Amino acid sequence: MMRFVEDFIKEEPSVDQITRIGMDTSKRFFQLHGVDASEQVVLRRQLTRAQVLPFFERLPATLVAMEACGAAHHWARELTRLGHEVRLIAPQLAKPYVARGKNDAADAAALCEATSRPHMRFVPAKTTDQQAALMLAGQRERLVRQRTQLVNTIRGHGAEFGLVAAKGPAGIGPLLERLAGAGRACGPGRADRGARPAPARLARQK
Repeated sequence: MMRFVEDFIKEEPSVDQITRIGMDTSKRFFQLHGVDASEQVVLRRQLTRAQVLPFFERLPATLVAMEACGAAHHWARELTRLGHEVRLIAPQLAKPYVARGKNDAADAAALCEATSRPHMRFVPAKTTDQQAALMLAGQRERLVRQRTQLVNTIRGHGAEFGLVAAKGPAGIGPLLERLAGAGRACGPGRADRGARPAPARLARQK
C-alpha cells in the first residue's frame, strides 16, 4: 500500500511544503490541488476513492477544502480523524473562484483558492447522528407531500361526482365512505365489476 502512495508524491515537491489542498470529490475520482506557503502550486493529482485515505495518511497535517455536499461530510470526518483540518465551502461561494472552464481540476483549484480568503464562510461538518436526523426529517417531509397530493387527488375525484369533503386528511375517510355508499345505493345484484358505479369503484381503491 505504501508503495503506490510514494508513487503519487515522488514527482511532486516534498509533501512538507503543502499547506493547503482543494479536493473535488465525485463518485469515482477525486481531484487534488495543493499549494505551499508562498501560494505556489505543488500538487495536482487525481485519485480513486480507494486511494484517498492512504494518500492523506502519508501527509503531515494540512488544511483541506471541499465543496459542502452530502458525501463531503463523510470525508471531512475521515480526514479530521487523520489529523487534517477540513473546511467545507458552499458551492455558490466557491464558484466565483473557478478560473477557467468547469472541470474537476478547475473546481479543486477554486476550492483551494476560496478557502484562503479571510472572509470566506464555511459549513460545519456534520456528525453521523446529525446526518441521520436530517435524512429522517427529509423523508418525513417527502411523505407528507405525497400524502397531501393523494388527499387532493381523492377530493378532486369525489368532486367530479358531486361529493365534497372538508380540507385535510381527516375529511377523506368520510368521503370514501360516501363513495362506497353511493355504490351500495344502486342496489345489490351487480355481479359484473364493470357495472359497478364509478364512485364505488373509486372507494374500493383505498
